[in-house]
Amino acid sequence: MIDNKMLPLFLAPFLVAAPAHSETYPEFLAGLKQEAKSIVGMNDEALNSAFSQIKLFKKASAGGAPQAQPEKLDDYFPFRVPESLVEQAREQFKLHHESLLQIEKQFGVQPRFVVALWGLRSEFGNRSAGYPALTVNASLAYDGDDKAFHREQVLAGLKALARDGLAFDAFTANTKGLLGQTAFSAADYLAYATDGDGDGKKDIWQNTTDVFASIATLLVKNGWQAEATWGRQVRVPDGLDANLVGLTHSESFAQWQKLGVRRYDGTDLPDRADMQVSLIMPEGAKGRQYLVYENYRVLSKLFASDFEALAVTYLSERIKYPPIE
Repeated sequence: MIDNKMLPLFLAPFLVAAPAHSETYPEFLAGLKQEAKSIVGMNDEALNSAFSQIKLFKKASAGGAPQAQPEKLDDYFPFRVPESLVEQAREQFKLHHESLLQIEKQFGVQPRFVVALWGLRSEFGNRSAGYPALTVNASLAYDGDDKAFHREQVLAGLKALARDGLAFDAFTANTKGLLGQTAFSAADYLAYATDGDGDGKKDIWQNTTDVFASIATLLVKNGWQAEATWGRQVRVPDGLDANLVGLTHSESFAQWQKLGVRRYDGTDLPDRADMQVSLIMPEGAKGRQYLVYENYRVLSKLFASDFEALAVTYLSERIKYPPIE
C-alpha cells in the first residue's frame, strides 16, 4: 500500500478521496421507510416486516460499463439475436402455440411478437434470477448509478406486495432489480402484470400464461394495433430530403412512392390510403432503411435505440419465416 504522505506534493491535486455516503444504509432505509408510510398503503406491521428483510445486496448491479455493440445492423442482428436464440424462439412458439393463440384472441397481440419480447428480455426465463427485488433495488437506490429510479422501484415494489398479497421472498429479481421472465421493473409490474389463466395470481416468474398476458398487456397499453405489423425494409433513392427521415415525420404510402421509395425487392409499396408511415435509417443513408408503422412506434417506446427495437422485429420475422409446422 502506498502511503499518501510519501507522495510528492505535485501529485496531491490528483488524489481523489473515495466517495462517502452522507448516511449509513440503515439510516437510508429508515428514511425510505418513513417515505413509504405515506404513499404505499401498507399497515405498520407489514411495512416493518418488509423492511426488516431488506439487506445490503453486494451483487446488485446497474450494469457497469456497457458492452461494445456492433455499429452495423448486419453485425448487430447476429450479435443480439444469435441462431441459438432463434432456434429457442421457434421451439417455444411451437411448444406454447395453443396458449399463445388464446393470448392473441384475448389481447390482440400476435404470438410471434410476444415470443420475441420474451426471448430478448429474459431468454425465455433463463436470465431471470431469484434475488429479493426490494433488497436489490434498495441497494441500488443507496449505491447505484440511478438512485432516484431504484428508490421509486422500492416504493413500487412495496405497493405490489400490498396490492397482490405477495410474500417478500416471492417478489424476486435479477441483479439489476428486474422481475421475472418479463424483466419488468417494479413499476412495470404494477402497470402491466396480468393474470392470464384466471387463477387470481399475476405470476411473471413461473406461469408462462401470465408471462404472455403481461407482455401482451405491455404492448396493448402502449398502443399496439392487433391487425397491423411493424413495418418493412425498403430502398430509398439517393438524395432524399433528410428532414423526411425519423419517427416525427409521416407520409402515406402513395407519397413515399412518389418520392421514389420502393419495397426492398424493388416493387411498388402497398396500395393503402389508410396508413401514415415513417422512414427510419438507423445506420444513416448508406445503411438499412425501413418504413415503420404504429406498432414500431410502440416498440420504440420500450427500447433505448432503433437497433434494440429492430432486434425484436428481426426475431419476430425469424419466428414467422419459414412457417413452423
